[in-house]
Amino acid sequence: MHLLCLWLLKGVKDMDDFLKELLDCKKYLQVRNELIEMNIVDIAQILEELDKEKLLIIFRILPKEIAAGVFSHTPIELQQYIIESITDKETSNIVSKLYLDDTVDFLEEMPSNVVKKVLKNTDEETRKLINQFLNYPEDSAGSIMTIEFVDLKKHMTVAEALEHIRATGVDKETINNCFVIDEVRRLEGVVSIRKIILSDSDEIIDDIMNTDVLYANTLDDQEKIAFLFKKYDLTTLPIVDNENRLVGIVTIDDIVDIIDEENTEDLHKMAAIQPLEDEYLKTNAFVLAKHRIVWLMVLMLSATLTGSIIQRYEGMLQSAVILATFIPMLMDTGGNSGSQSSTLIIRGMALGEISTSDAFKVLIKEIKVGMIAGSTLAFVNFLRLIIFSKLGYLVSATVSLTLLFTVIIAKLVGGLLPLIAKKVHLDPAIMAGPLITTIVDVLALAVYFNLASRFLAI
Repeated sequence: MHLLCLWLLKGVKDMDDFLKELLDCKKYLQVRNELIEMNIVDIAQILEELDKEKLLIIFRILPKEIAAGVFSHTPIELQQYIIESITDKETSNIVSKLYLDDTVDFLEEMPSNVVKKVLKNTDEETRKLINQFLNYPEDSAGSIMTIEFVDLKKHMTVAEALEHIRATGVDKETINNCFVIDEVRRLEGVVSIRKIILSDSDEIIDDIMNTDVLYANTLDDQEKIAFLFKKYDLTTLPIVDNENRLVGIVTIDDIVDIIDEENTEDLHKMAAIQPLEDEYLKTNAFVLAKHRIVWLMVLMLSATLTGSIIQRYEGMLQSAVILATFIPMLMDTGGNSGSQSSTLIIRGMALGEISTSDAFKVLIKEIKVGMIAGSTLAFVNFLRLIIFSKLGYLVSATVSLTLLFTVIIAKLVGGLLPLIAKKVHLDPAIMAGPLITTIVDVLALAVYFNLASRFLAI
């Protein structure tokens, strides 16, 4: 059997296959030695490719610290399977090595039986903290912060501060920035580890700390937190309660995840899809359909307005059939123009570059852009119809002038609708894409047929 296993291992280049072969040969020590040299994120990715029996074997042979790190990077469904499959002692070992914010993140997605098992296997103080975090509103600063940070007192010397950091910093999520608090934990300042190391040992923290501290409240929305990180190039941000007491910090790794989530959510909404909670390939087809069908139904019914306008001018279309051939071009150009504007405005709002108070500036700018872009498109289209399509001047002018008005209208609708949505406390992304296209289609057709009735006397 040993020779067979060695033969099987020859020529295996892929690490996943290599580890699977080692597991089949029961070479657990070699598997362990291979894994502890790898990054925990890569280990977590390998676990996703294994069947559940092999997954548990690997998870159990890993050192406790590595196992906890790997656990925090595995998908929710695997986390649930692991907790449900391991013993209470193993559960306690994992939770004790996890950072508190990672523990809270995974518990928020777990069913009640898993939450009860985890809480049962934590000490009273940790259990109290977990329950406190779980009570913060979803998507708030309090729900994403961690309490693993280094705090100092302003009367400490640099030597005392360094000693304190050595004694308490081992289990902290970061020690890059240390936060200075008073006797009742009110935030007074911040000092970087770099500044502490480079200062004389007898200097006082009060003399080297920065008192102009940027902070956020536990109830602030996570999008605001992400905006502060981007604007001020932060790596950590202190979080205080209503009494200005320091209760936690948010770190840049959490913000990266939030930005990814928020961008994904906005993209889904701009495509008229309810945001998905799981990855696309891991989501059931019925769930995907359910998330799409509501908006598709709304847009389908709203399209009846377009049909009613065409029906109203049915006689005109019968008299000048050529007019019908330009409807798709006008509607497509209008939809594309509106989507361009809405994308820029929504992005600007997300980055804090545009606010609802800038509506008039947006109005003026989009009129200018619409006139420039619309005039260019109308001129090119007029020449195309005259030279290549051999149409009369009146028909060509009607279509081209409609194109100009359509682009201007689309730019205005695409630019202002997201701002209006924000003003009435709706998500601006909802106003993008298909909804703007539907509105622009109705207005474009109304302009088209009105111009045609005047210019062509139909």
